[in-house]
Formats: sequence, structure tokens, C-alpha cells
Amino acid sequence: MTRPAESRLSAAFAKGHPALVTFVTGGDPTPAATAAILDALVEGGADVIELGMPFTDPMADGPAIQAANLRSLGAGTRTADIFRIAADFRARHPHVPLVLMGYANPMITRGSTWFAAQCVAAGIDGVICVDIPPEEDAELGPALRDAGVALIRLATPTTDAARLPAVLDGSSGFLYYVSVAGITGLQQAAQTSIEEAVARLKASATIPVAVGFGVRTPEQAAAIAQVADGVVVGSALVDLVASHGENAAGPVRELTTALSQAVHQSRKEPA
Repeated sequence: MTRPAESRLSAAFAKGHPALVTFVTGGDPTPAATAAILDALVEGGADVIELGMPFTDPMADGPAIQAANLRSLGAGTRTADIFRIAADFRARHPHVPLVLMGYANPMITRGSTWFAAQCVAAGIDGVICVDIPPEEDAELGPALRDAGVALIRLATPTTDAARLPAVLDGSSGFLYYVSVAGITGLQQAAQTSIEEAVARLKASATIPVAVGFGVRTPEQAAAIAQVADGVVVGSALVDLVASHGENAAGPVRELTTALSQAVHQSRKEPA
């Protein structure tokens, strides 16, 4: 029997067009303001939403998301707040996939079984843990899989043919291709390198491949959507939250609408 989390993620990548995956940091600018920002992503046409778990040392993230983590933590956001935000989101949006993205410490400090159970209770579909490699899967993977929560792994430009099987083993939901070697938000890979990498990954993966890191504009998103199953946009949205604070929902909705239209229409033949 297919579990709801698996159904929601599968459906997001089976709409007949590439999926727009969006990221914001939970609790930024405050826990109370996050709900309106998440609703704006849905209203703008996001197919999958990643909710960042704030952490004191987000080593894979660039300045924009680092600052968002600090704003969230400064507002008093705790892990319990993230699960409450997620549960409230699930009640409002029963069909939109929600993925937690973050680092190992908040996820395993109380034990992976506890964390997985909290994910199920909050209606979370998948988890991306940046700093647990496949070789350390036992730290979190079995608990998530037993709970029916997708473990979404990262592949990078340095993930070669010898390492890719380990990355794919036990991975589900989608494969997140980090298109640049470095931190989020500062640069974008050349389109030709993305095309080559996606073709290589799709030759081995049985799950969708979504591409992120450095995607900021509808034009960039549309180009990537020509070849990928999904496009991930984070820092550009986080920048809007930084600029507009508790009034960010409107600008976030506007950018998300432009991004979703570009991604969803990327493969339509010109009239």
C-alpha cells in the first residue's frame, strides 16, 4: 500500500510538466510569519516545498540562508516550532508535499526514531539531511524508511559513477542534484554541465532528478526544466524574506508565480 507521503511526492513529479521545488527557512522572520510565506508558495504554484530547519552552523549554505538561520534562531524558533508549522501547513494543504531540509544535529539529537515519528505526526513527506552521507545511513535512514518518510539524497558534480550507486541506494522521493561545488546562492553552473550531469544521473536513477543551487530567475529555471524533472529555488526567495520581513508573502507569491509558469511551460512547443 502506498503511504500518503509517497503519494504526494510521486504526484508532484507526475503532473505532465517539471516540478518547481521551493525552499524557505522555517521561523524566518518569525515562527508566526512562516505560515503566510508557505501559503504564498502554494498560491504561486510551487509543486514541492522544502522547509529549512534552522541551525547554528549551516555549512552548505551561502550568506542568504545563513542569515535566515540566524534570524529564525534569534526569533526563538525551536525544533518543536518547525513541527508545529509543518503540522499546521499539512492541515491547510493536504495534497502539497512538504520536505524538511537541514542538518543532522537537530534531527538525531533525540534519536532518529523520535525524529521520524515527529515527521509522520506532522505530515512531512521527506527529509534532506545535508551532512549525513550514504556511508552513515544508519544514523537516520532506517528510521525514516520504516516510517514511510522519503530520504532525499544529494548528488554533486563530484559524484562519479563509482559513488552514485551508494547515493541512490535507500534514496527516495527525488534525487537533489547540487549543480555547483560550493555553497548555496552564489553562483550557477553552466547549462551544458547541468544537461550532461542530469543525463548521467537519469541513466541510473529510478526516481526524479531535481536541480538546485544558484537558480534565481524564471529564465534560469526554465532552461534547467528543459532537461530536469524539477528545479529547486531557495536563496532568491529567502532574499525576499530578508527584504520584506513579515510582509514577504506578497513578493514571495509574485516570484513563485513567475518561476512556476516558467518551469511548467518550459517544454511546450512554441505556437
